[in-house]
Amino acid sequence: MADADEEICLIEGSSTLRNVRRDFPEWHLGRSPFVFWALDVDLPAVRDRVAMAGQHMAGLLLDDYRRQSHITLDLCGFPAEVQRNPDDFGAEYLQKQCGALRLAGLSDFEIELGGLSSFSSAPFLSVVDRGGNITALRKCLAVDGSHRLFGSYVPHVTVGLYADEWPVEYVKRRLTGFPSGAALSCRIKRVSLMSYSPSEVAGALDLLGDYWFASGEMRWHAAAGKMGFPDFSG
Repeated sequence: MADADEEICLIEGSSTLRNVRRDFPEWHLGRSPFVFWALDVDLPAVRDRVAMAGQHMAGLLLDDYRRQSHITLDLCGFPAEVQRNPDDFGAEYLQKQCGALRLAGLSDFEIELGGLSSFSSAPFLSVVDRGGNITALRKCLAVDGSHRLFGSYVPHVTVGLYADEWPVEYVKRRLTGFPSGAALSCRIKRVSLMSYSPSEVAGALDLLGDYWFASGEMRWHAAAGKMGFPDFSG
């Protein structure tokens, strides 16, 4: 993986992708919430760096990006007692993931957040995982060897979403001018199950539960019960 101070620009084509603030019923089919695994890095220093990056990219991004700082690991989908769609999941799916995490016996580890980079749809802070621990975590979450997060995986912290089709060369110049400073070190002690409302583009996340490496225990939060989840505690 590239060091934190190396530029990574993953924009395909000649311009960024325009994000639209609207509901997407053709995707969620009336289902909610959408659930995924992530590393919770919503820390003061990270929030400050993300805010700085957002200000640096001002004028290019959708307003009111409210997602807390996180590093997506893999997707679960929409909770359902009976799976009717490929992106539904039930208690057995989550139990397999928690079981794999326990068997792996993972320990706390360090990652670094570095410079400003970009996908076609969003700028992000790069993530350096020198010990390969994120890869190990993702292996645990791949039920029957398969990930639900498709495509090439790049760990990152999203800064915001592009509001229009901006020329790539202009965006690259903006990215290069970001004064990222020293890499931020984050100690990771848990992996978190999170969710969001699919009808709210860039809306806030809910923290459903945390799997703690030291104890091998999944601890649930009130949000999981309020959403009417099936019983995943077994």
